[in-house]
Amino acid sequence: MTSTDTNVSRRKLGKLGVAAATVAALGAVKAASTPARAQAPAITGKAPIKVGILHSLSGTMAISETPLKEVMVMLIEHQNAMGGLMGRKIEPVIVDPASNWPLFAEKARQLLSVDKCAAVFGCWTSVSRKSVLPVFEELNGILYYPVQYEGQECSRNVFYTGAAPNQQAIPAVDYLMKEIGVKRWVLEGTDYVYPRTTNQILEAYLHLKGFAPDDILINYTPFGFSDWQNEVAKIKQFGNAGKKTAVVSTINGDANVPFYKELGNQGIKATDIPVVAFSVGEQELAGLDARPLVGHMAAWNYFESVRTPENRAFIAEWHKFIGNPKRVVNDPMEAHYIGFNMWVKAVKKAETTDANAVIDAMIGVTAPNLSGDYAALMPNHHLTKPVLIGEIEPNGQFNIVSRTPGLIVAQEWSPYIEATKDLIGDWRAPMSCGAFNVVTGKCTGGGKKA
Repeated sequence: MTSTDTNVSRRKLGKLGVAAATVAALGAVKAASTPARAQAPAITGKAPIKVGILHSLSGTMAISETPLKEVMVMLIEHQNAMGGLMGRKIEPVIVDPASNWPLFAEKARQLLSVDKCAAVFGCWTSVSRKSVLPVFEELNGILYYPVQYEGQECSRNVFYTGAAPNQQAIPAVDYLMKEIGVKRWVLEGTDYVYPRTTNQILEAYLHLKGFAPDDILINYTPFGFSDWQNEVAKIKQFGNAGKKTAVVSTINGDANVPFYKELGNQGIKATDIPVVAFSVGEQELAGLDARPLVGHMAAWNYFESVRTPENRAFIAEWHKFIGNPKRVVNDPMEAHYIGFNMWVKAVKKAETTDANAVIDAMIGVTAPNLSGDYAALMPNHHLTKPVLIGEIEPNGQFNIVSRTPGLIVAQEWSPYIEATKDLIGDWRAPMSCGAFNVVTGKCTGGGKKA
């Protein structure tokens, strides 16, 4: 089979997935059009259903992860106020892995084997997810992972409620090419798996689009990096070649604060060298004077500035829960909102919290997102998503300048990397495979179900 035939096969499989998602979403919309008004059922005296919350509350990632712990508590309290789940109270079990990647695995094992959590919502960085993945697969636990990531993974025990590269990174680069005319690229990231793998995909994609190696600058800095003067000077010099230059940022955690401050210190404006970030949202900007950053961008699947009734209700509930009308919301919080509601639906569908039954029941489940659409959980354990590009405003919010006309189905394996271009994940029987080769017709890995 030629490479062209392989791409057609992937597209056909993708279209089948879209069709399934569309049918499911239409059913969900129809059901939602006549909401029940019955009084919430009473919670029985049965043992509570424990749900793990595995987010850093200290260390370099606390700036991003603490709100995810808080929104999960809010969602659980809301569900309990509606009668819990199957007549049982949901009990959050909160741990702090403290931005320590090996500690994530230790805490995950505790949540599954000691606390007996039915599901775990957690992790931010891909290195933390990679750390816990063997634990969830060994103990057959369920992880809902709410953050954009690099793809190249498809585990039966993980539901990836954040974006894959084709739902964030690739559309962002396309926007910079088509709308801004970018000719030179700085791929600036924190030194770990997500930026390195994402930039590997982006570099291959840019070469495919005809960009020369000399027009792509790639650089990595450690977690918590703060001395940005020399690095920003390099970016400025790279952008002085007479070609429109942009920075594609996969800088993560609290290193973003001094990075953006140094951009302002060196007078780099969005009109000169725009930055589009994949890990900077409303929460990260809350600690900055955003005025020097106006016009720089972020690519996400949700912004607080989305104007829908669903979003207004969510923000109002958040402000009431947190007791502070100035606290912001962001994309990973929406991912937990979707993922938690899907888990509740799947448990009701399976009529049990048993992991195997819930994992199987999740496929095809739909839930409202906050942009006025329905997210569908696809056979590759990823969500359908819109892609939004937003420009930073003086108040730290985002002006949405671009949005895909429909929902995008995730590519869990990159078609731009030779080793993975023929792979798909499909956890439905009889395939039940996270890395199925559409050319050979064989499962090549990815945690095939026994």
